Amino acid sequence: MLPIFLPPFVYIGNTLVPRCDAACKSAPSTCTTKPTHTPNTEYIPMQTHPKPLTTRMLLVALLATVIIGTDGAAGENWPQWRGPKNNGVAPGPAAPTKWSDTVNVLWNTPLPGSGGSTPVVWEDTIFLSSASGDDLVLLSLDRKSGKQNWSVKVTDENQTARRTEGNSASASPCTDGEHVWVFFCRGEGFRSGILACYDFSGQEVWKIDIADRFGTIDIQFGLSSTPVLHEDALYLQIIHGAMVRDNDSRTGKVVKLDKRTGETLWEVERPTNAVFENKHSYASPFLYDDGQRKFLVAHGADCTTGHDLATGEEIWRFSNLNGPTTINPGKFDYTFRFVASPCVADGLIVIPTCKRGPMVALKVDANLKGDINQESDNIAWVHPTTPDVSIPLVTRDIVYALDARGGIFSALDRRSGEKLYEERTHSQAHRSSPVLAGEHIYFIARDATCSVVKAGREFELVATNSFADDEATSSPVIIDGVIYLRTFKHLYAIGR
Repeated sequence: MLPIFLPPFVYIGNTLVPRCDAACKSAPSTCTTKPTHTPNTEYIPMQTHPKPLTTRMLLVALLATVIIGTDGAAGENWPQWRGPKNNGVAPGPAAPTKWSDTVNVLWNTPLPGSGGSTPVVWEDTIFLSSASGDDLVLLSLDRKSGKQNWSVKVTDENQTARRTEGNSASASPCTDGEHVWVFFCRGEGFRSGILACYDFSGQEVWKIDIADRFGTIDIQFGLSSTPVLHEDALYLQIIHGAMVRDNDSRTGKVVKLDKRTGETLWEVERPTNAVFENKHSYASPFLYDDGQRKFLVAHGADCTTGHDLATGEEIWRFSNLNGPTTINPGKFDYTFRFVASPCVADGLIVIPTCKRGPMVALKVDANLKGDINQESDNIAWVHPTTPDVSIPLVTRDIVYALDARGGIFSALDRRSGEKLYEERTHSQAHRSSPVLAGEHIYFIARDATCSVVKAGREFELVATNSFADDEATSSPVIIDGVIYLRTFKHLYAIGR
């Protein structure tokens, strides 16, 4: 849907005046709109009979309105895993809802190996991390043609997890338009992690070994957490520990790095009571920012925490997500590891757990501080089931959740948590997360079948699209009406 632009000038009688002044004339008791003015200059309201504008002035103003209004719609990027605002909502016009191996495919590019990482896009360039045999590489592709610009080997010792369920190319890259950052958890037993920065020509800027700096990684299926890029810093959560009974050693940390140099700006311990596999988190951190409050959300080891961006200090903690508790009546589970990440929206944090645990919504207000107990007024609602892998999607007044096991797709009322519907889509395992583009939600199954559901309070499966003989665990990327789907074998561009 194209944006609607209102002209900056309207007629009052036979006089052409700025729209804001016309609004003030029509509702003088409530209008607060004032034209932009320079500092230290007193605002003087327009006279009752403003000087008429010439046709040339009007045309220039209208042209400026069109140019300014369309720039954001056409020139958006996808700089991080979950998009421009890291919320899974795609900018720009609607995308196709139906395709096949031959229909609506603009191009497809063979990949050197599999990976669960999601591509990122900046203007005409796509960046993608991938396995290539034993090597782990960063690719740069031309967005218009899919042709490879360059490929660099970042590190080696690619590892496979759970019978090809995942590998070392699981965390997604991120970019700011000048540099791109990529992370691989690699080596025997996924004990090491390489974080590197490259410029847009593929030249290495810096590279560090996470294990050398923050301690050996001890996590069963590899650290798949995607770093968060914000302003001049990268934020990571490193939540893991020995998966041994009666061993209470935990090595959970949250860290902040200078994106330009890789220097550690702060490093904070994240103590918990987690045991055995509960210590392991495959989730990614997220930045909460509603214009008034801003903090980092970390998720894992039986709790969710909020951290000050400047110091790393823990602001709040919501604990005891494993059962049996008020919000989770199930029995205690020694394998209660988190994979799905929290979803942040203005005034709300939707917290998934795992397996047969609940999904909880926390209200963000002045009372969200310290230990948040399970009777707190900050708990907006509790839903008895949770997505196990996919991050929830919050848009408008609805929370959407995708079950990993059999394509069960649910919609909940954002305010109350009331279930609007729960329906089966494609009966396959799902490892990707849903993305909203226009009026449709897209998510892809393990067998590379993509379901398209109409957004809204009633369920409508619009289309089911498959690629033959392929697999996928990556999430869709949608920009300017084009869908980029990464499978184990190809990167597809789907458009009209």
